[in-house]
Amino acid sequence: MNKTIRRASVFALLLVLALLAKATWLQYYDGQALADDKDNRRNAIATYSRPLGNIIVAGEAITGSTRTKGSDLAYKRTYTDGRLYAAVTGYASQAYAPTQLEGIYADLLNGTDTKLKSVMDTVTGQRAEPGNVLTTIDPAVQKAGYRALGGNKGAAVAIDPGTGKILAVVSTPSYDPATLTDAGTAGTAWKTLNADRDKPLTNRALRQPLPPGSTFKLVVAATALEDGLYENVDEPTDSPDPYIMPGTVRELPNESKSAPCENASIRVALRYSCNNVFGHMAVQLGQDKVRAMAEKFGFNDEEQDVPVRAYPSVYPSGMDKAQTALSGIGQFDVTATPLQMAMVSAAIANGGKLVAPHMVSRITDSGGDVLRDYDDGADETRIVSSATAEQLRSAMETVVKDGTGTNALIDGVTVGGKTGTAQHGENNSKTPYAWFTSYGKSDSNGKEVAVAVMVEQSDAARSEVSGNGLAAPVARAMMRAAVK
Repeated sequence: MNKTIRRASVFALLLVLALLAKATWLQYYDGQALADDKDNRRNAIATYSRPLGNIIVAGEAITGSTRTKGSDLAYKRTYTDGRLYAAVTGYASQAYAPTQLEGIYADLLNGTDTKLKSVMDTVTGQRAEPGNVLTTIDPAVQKAGYRALGGNKGAAVAIDPGTGKILAVVSTPSYDPATLTDAGTAGTAWKTLNADRDKPLTNRALRQPLPPGSTFKLVVAATALEDGLYENVDEPTDSPDPYIMPGTVRELPNESKSAPCENASIRVALRYSCNNVFGHMAVQLGQDKVRAMAEKFGFNDEEQDVPVRAYPSVYPSGMDKAQTALSGIGQFDVTATPLQMAMVSAAIANGGKLVAPHMVSRITDSGGDVLRDYDDGADETRIVSSATAEQLRSAMETVVKDGTGTNALIDGVTVGGKTGTAQHGENNSKTPYAWFTSYGKSDSNGKEVAVAVMVEQSDAARSEVSGNGLAAPVARAMMRAAVK
């Protein structure tokens, strides 16, 4: 063989080896990435080749699947009472990535979760029968909150303080997730929903932290009692009225000029929502102590999963004393979700212990066998002492009996709460946010619930916007439904 032929043979062999190496790389290394690519239509075809598993509320499926016509995507998702439960389910779409519980448990619901596979499925590579997601949502509480919020823009969360079960997650205005399920029509619906100025796709209950206003005074009061600044809620505080914020000539005004806020006790200060007391108290304690208590309740937590990840509620750092005073009344850069403020009330109602909130009870395979039980051994954390919790409950009950929260009164139920009206916009130029956080316990059957409500926008005149006027009636409806 001459030299030229030999060189050509070696070169051809090298090309063949390079081709084999590339094919091997694509098959064994890039293959999975290509298979998992969101633009790979084969994934969508496989996902929607048969009905999905379901999301369950109180034993009833609130999701389903229906046969399509003229498409290689054989099935599409359906929803029962879609608008009512949208903040819980999210959506499963042939065109867009799934959200909320649909997204978190997508593998379980489409049968690709490894926990579902039998030995035979593993050998044959077949997709397992899809599983189901059982929620902790109470339909009566969910409906009560949704109906009570009505046409208002807002949100509400209800939690069972003793178990951490989330009984309701409501966000209004809502949307029908069924409009996003079909690949042929989802694009138009998506554009319409995103163009809506009221942002119906935003989960206000879990993912829109806003200034909590005076509801945050509960955290400051808890700090003062735990720190020993005051021994009980009936001890007079060192609180000048008017209170001039440190380093400024600016007064921190009270809503009611006639309220007995000078040197008021914590009970009286919560009853009349005295800004001077809690602004001064926050400065006395210092921002570090208040932040430490806020973080025990859940503020500044970047990984608050229920199992949907909630946006963190924030208590800021690096404030001067005037800003610390404003933080003491839930203003400046303090923000919270309704979930977070429901957690505050839940811990106080539960003797100072916070059980990790969760809205999935268990996940099962297609035959109903439990794959994981989230109610079993839910995390519990001591936030404040039982004595502090008892003191705060007593003061919160005064707020509802004859203070700023009387619209939450329920016959036969012990109710404690705290109202809040938070400034909105530069120099409070926009309609304030109305808040109410509370707990209720039935005097007859012992059932209890913690509820937080935020009304972002309503048709009420600005002068009529208050936590008691707008948010407390929503909380009352939800508490009544929970403890009936």
